[in-house]
Amino acid sequence: MQIWVGLGNPGGKYAGNRHNIGFMAMDAIADDFNLPPAKTQFKGLTRQGLIAGQKILLLKPTTFMNESGQSVQAAMSFYKVPLENVCVFHDELDLDFGKVRLKVGGGIAGHNGLRSIKQHCGNEYRRVRIGIDHPGHKDKVHSHVLSDFRKDEINMRDDILNAFGKYADLLAGGQADLFQTRVSEYIKG
Repeated sequence: MQIWVGLGNPGGKYAGNRHNIGFMAMDAIADDFNLPPAKTQFKGLTRQGLIAGQKILLLKPTTFMNESGQSVQAAMSFYKVPLENVCVFHDELDLDFGKVRLKVGGGIAGHNGLRSIKQHCGNEYRRVRIGIDHPGHKDKVHSHVLSDFRKDEINMRDDILNAFGKYADLLAGGQADLFQTRVSEYIKG
């Protein structure tokens, strides 16, 4: 089994925020693969099914970003999933908006969700880093990540989410590099 985690904050107040792009990614993938409705478990919302013949648990922690690791750890422990079978979709300030990059491990760049996962689970998991731009000054970061995408960004955001659903089978099948390539090509249109 693989666990794919989308980071975000629960509640309607945060639903359209840049910080919630991970939640949006989980919803897009689940909808594209017609996965069953969400269940409440592991301090989060889960949807589970087969993608490319692989068992995938999609997890949206409802602990708020700063405690996401609790939810991830609970799911990993229950299913006895090793850290290398975890993939976290998250917003990335250090990438331009519209860029998506995969990597394993690395620094957390001040991301509280990643910090929590590192504390509770470790650091050597796959990451789908979704660029949201940096606002230019560290004093503006908090308000930037908790702001909604602008109207002129909605089409690009939707292209990113559509690409995740369209090519999730590549990620599930162990073709992470091809997943990144296809997603990038789709976004560029």
